Amino acid sequence: MSLLAKLRCVTIDVTGTLMAYKGELGDYYCMAAKAAGHPCPDYKRVHEGFKLAYKEMAKKYPCFGFAAKMPNIVWWKTCVRDSFIRAGYEYDEETFEKIFRRIYASFGSSAPYTVFPDSQPFLRWLRGKGLKVGIVSNAEYRYQDVILPALGLNEGSEWDFGVFSGLEGVEKPNPKIYEIALERAGSIAPEEALHIGDSIRKDYEPAKSIGMHAILLDRFKTPDAEEWRKSGAVVLPDLLAVQEWLSSEKSTC
Repeated sequence: MSLLAKLRCVTIDVTGTLMAYKGELGDYYCMAAKAAGHPCPDYKRVHEGFKLAYKEMAKKYPCFGFAAKMPNIVWWKTCVRDSFIRAGYEYDEETFEKIFRRIYASFGSSAPYTVFPDSQPFLRWLRGKGLKVGIVSNAEYRYQDVILPALGLNEGSEWDFGVFSGLEGVEKPNPKIYEIALERAGSIAPEEALHIGDSIRKDYEPAKSIGMHAILLDRFKTPDAEEWRKSGAVVLPDLLAVQEWLSSEKSTC
């Protein structure tokens, strides 16, 4: 019997699994600065500044400020301002406001993202098999309300429910986010559910720890994939391969 026949629910990660960032972070920061009448910031410095600023904000105010009841736009404004400062750019308040508004609007639209061509067909295939499909992502509310729909991944046609860290106050790799997903799917037993993602730490291990099945996606040929396989994980290159594997009589994970 294939694993597919035993499943009632499939949960799936977003970034790196269903979609990817298009271009570089610096592209959007550059366009925003130019629109405010300033030259492009240095791409590398801005990227490094952003990584440090994001890490600091995520540590201080996890889940996009959920516990602190911090508005989403305030969380991002603090992060973006700190990104520029760390990169060596300080703007007056009026200029920064213009730059930030453009950045915030860009990342709240479909512009910076690209959906992998196998994502929509795969999600529809799962739902066509009668499975509940859930999105599990360390993301803020705009992914659910704006970004995924703008990319053609809609609740009701591609997925049935979403569990987003910014709305739940819990994030991967905390296994609780997967428990919330199972409950939202209709109190489904872990052994009747599969999670698909691209991170062994955030996707594979926490899902397995509560008894779910799990598959790792390696779209970008990461050097770590061989170690993932050696640890016993099922690692596949794309969602088309996942569909074929799930339909196989030998599938088990």
